[in-house]
Amino acid sequence: MKNLQYPLHFTFRISTFSNDFIARDANGIIVAYVKQKMFKFIEDINVYNDDIAKNVAYNIKADRWLDFSAAYNFTNHLGMYIGKVARKGWASLWKARYEIYDEKNQPDLHIQEENGWIKVLDALLCEIPLLGIISGYFFHPSYLVTRPDGTAVARLQKEASFWGRKFSVNTLNKFEDGEEERLILGLMMMILLERRRG
Repeated sequence: MKNLQYPLHFTFRISTFSNDFIARDANGIIVAYVKQKMFKFIEDINVYNDDIAKNVAYNIKADRWLDFSAAYNFTNHLGMYIGKVARKGWASLWKARYEIYDEKNQPDLHIQEENGWIKVLDALLCEIPLLGIISGYFFHPSYLVTRPDGTAVARLQKEASFWGRKFSVNTLNKFEDGEEERLILGLMMMILLERRRG
């Protein structure tokens, strides 16, 4: 997942039992199919090159079982560790916060929700009968990705859609070496977690 055409579009499938989505580039070409393995005590996600789900390009796996501050390790198709994303525990109660680390476990990128109120209002509307079905058209949480020096690199935003199943990723700056791969994997894992939490 390098040199992709932006914006990327993540679309969750609603016809399957698993937590999965397809990522397409700006030209509508499938660049990844992300599928969370069902009935696992430790979260385990495979990222495939296409929706046929034959060849695993990456794996994302939690480093512990059901922990509020678990880290999710990235490995490529050769099984080599290339980085991880970690949720910032208690700091994420109001606004979601994650950190992406490189292959040397050095802080590489930060992900932070831009407005905590939008997520709260979106979750409340989802609980209202009938309105919950169309809640995805009203509130659109967004997440900003920055470098440790504060430089904005990308933004992930929820798009208007039924059941809140569509998201887009736009770049705000040129990527440095290795950033793009880790950023996309980190956003994929983050959106699986955040979408499940409401």
